[in-house]
Formats: sequence, structure tokens, C-alpha cells
Amino acid sequence: MIIVPGTASVDLGRKVAEILGIKAIQVDFRSFKDGESYVRLSEELEGEEVVVVQSTYPPQDKHLIELFLLLDASRDLGAKEVIAVVPYLAYARQDKRFRPGEAVSATTILKLIQSSGANRLLTFDIHKESILKALNIPALNLSAMTLIGKHVSKMGLKKPYVFSPDKGAFHLAQRVAAVLRAGCTFFEKHRDRETGEVAMAPKKVDVKGRDALVVDDMITTGSSVINAANILREQGAEKIYAACTHPILLSDSMKRLKKAGIKQIIGTDCVASQVSVVSVAPEIAEALRG
Repeated sequence: MIIVPGTASVDLGRKVAEILGIKAIQVDFRSFKDGESYVRLSEELEGEEVVVVQSTYPPQDKHLIELFLLLDASRDLGAKEVIAVVPYLAYARQDKRFRPGEAVSATTILKLIQSSGANRLLTFDIHKESILKALNIPALNLSAMTLIGKHVSKMGLKKPYVFSPDKGAFHLAQRVAAVLRAGCTFFEKHRDRETGEVAMAPKKVDVKGRDALVVDDMITTGSSVINAANILREQGAEKIYAACTHPILLSDSMKRLKKAGIKQIIGTDCVASQVSVVSVAPEIAEALRG
């Protein structure tokens, strides 16, 4: 087995290789003056089991093109099997046609991954796991929530209570709560499909004098977490933390989250960021061993 790390996941790919005791090869990347991507694999792959590790966080389109090139090149160079490890799968939130005429982009991206040469797909905390049924190859949706829970358990939170911003992410919060042996619930959230604005219904929970942890699959603008934090602060929560698998954190989201009183944001290296303090490399390595 050989690891081929993409530009978005160089450190993560190397960590996986180190855990497994296998080689991570050098890949040459560059962009032409017109913006097109160039990829060159530095070693022969004939007959090898190749693991391409490439997340697709912003700039999504560039990272996706690099992923497709790496998969296709690996197959074309004679790899006997190509495994796509895509920790953050871009476009996955458009998992159905919300309004007439919309492209179901999650399905499109999965088709492209498969047609580019992947025999298997591994990803993390995808927005809707059911979308993986669009593939004709084996796919595994791993979760970073146990790793996040273990990290948070060492932070010394005071009688923590775990929340998810909506019912859809409740199963993620439950996994973290199970590690912390803490209570868990979710807020009712509505997002306007046209404007993207988020409204959240208050829920009465006894958090007075306790620390609260808001858990979601991703934090992009931070609006959902901020709305939850405002409710929790009004109900007497002492310190408020946020955790996610995919810390996209666009533009001024970090500043807004801190202004809203979020003491700390815990993210994973599915997305390389300043808050990516939890590595999913052990989970990837375990899945590849299996």
C-alpha cells in the first residue's frame, strides 16, 4: 500500500503513512498561468494498492480537480486498486433537489470520483450518508466524533452538556456525549433556502453553572453555533465551546464566534485550519487496515 497525499492533505496523508508504516510518495503540483492544475507522481505504481488522500475544502474546485487527476493518474499508471480518502467532501450539502431545476451536486461529485478511477471511498461525517448510495463502489462514512470526545474529555469542562444546532446533527452530538458521559439534546433550526439565513427555536435546558459544547459536522459561517451560544448564555451556561469535524470557517467567522463568547473551537485535520487540533489519521489508518 502506498499513500499519495494531495495538496489539501499533505500532513494528514503523511501521518496515516507513519501510523501504517508505509510509504507516502512525493507528488509534484503546480498551476499554469491560466490557472490549470499540473500533477506528477514521482514513483511507479504498477500493481500497487494506492491510497489518494485529498480533502476538498476551499478552494473546492481546485482541490477537486487535483483529486480527479490523482485518481486517474494512479489508475493509468497501473495501480491494481485506488482508494479515495476524501476527509471533507465538497458539495455534499446539495444532496437533493430543494428547488425545481437544481443540480444535485453531491451526486455529481460522487460520480466523478468513481469515474476517475476510485475503487473505494472513505470520507468523514458526510452531511447525509444516504447520498453514498449513488456510488457503485464501496463507500465508508467514518466519524471523527469519538476522537473529538476524547480530546474534549481532557479539557476539564465543568459538568458539560452537549448540544447540536439541529436534529440532523444530533447523532454526532450523541457520540461526543457518550464519550463525555454527558447529557445531550438538539435545537430546532430552520434555514431559508434562498437567503441562507438561520433561525433557531429556543429550548429550555438546565445549563446554569455548567459548560456547554455545541457540536456539528461543519462550521462555515458560524451562524448556527452563534445562535445556539446566544440561547445557552441566556440560560446561564458558564463557558461555551464548539466542536466540528470540518472547520471551514469562512471570512470573519472566527472573529464572530469569539465575539459571541465561544471560548474555544475544536476542529479536525479533515480541514487544515488554525483550530484543527484533532487528527483523524488513526481512524483512516484503522479503516485501511480493515
